[in-house]
Amino acid sequence: PMDGIINGIQGAKGLGIDATIAGTVVGTYWFLMLIGRLFGGFLGSKFSSKAMLTFVSSLGIMFILLAIFSPVSTTVNMPVFQSDLSFGLINVPIGVMFFVFCGLCTSIMWGGIFNLAVEGLGKYTTAASGIFMVMVCGGGIIPLLQGYVADITSYMGSYWVILACLAYMLFYALMGSRNVNKDIVVA
Repeated sequence: PMDGIINGIQGAKGLGIDATIAGTVVGTYWFLMLIGRLFGGFLGSKFSSKAMLTFVSSLGIMFILLAIFSPVSTTVNMPVFQSDLSFGLINVPIGVMFFVFCGLCTSIMWGGIFNLAVEGLGKYTTAASGIFMVMVCGGGIIPLLQGYVADITSYMGSYWVILACLAYMLFYALMGSRNVNKDIVVA
């Protein structure tokens, strides 16, 4: 969700955030992505993929909605990872912080999505995982779609695209990943 946030934050009218602060926010986003991936691996051994994906997609939806509807005038001191490899606080609209938190949620999703996608495929797991890897192209398509929506609506309006993606992930966790071909022998 943070693709292009530097330009987006600078270009979003009324946010009043300069490039330095936007860069610090992006650095924090990527730091949390790293932490989330590591934490997600640990969580994956403790919880089912379905439960984990359901929880983080629901939490991500909540963060996106909070970010979209939070007033720009409400600001918080957000902990950030700074360029000198230290931590500090910067004052940002609360919605920006919610976007960063949403990124933390999405970083935890990958393992759960993959596990649910190949569950029950038996001897076809290898082929399916290869096909699944090709479908990662969504990570290149969704930012383009979000950018297009931002161009025709607004920066904040473009996050409805991300909300739709998170809603699909929630659907996938709850119903879309069910193994419906139980009568097919896959061993």
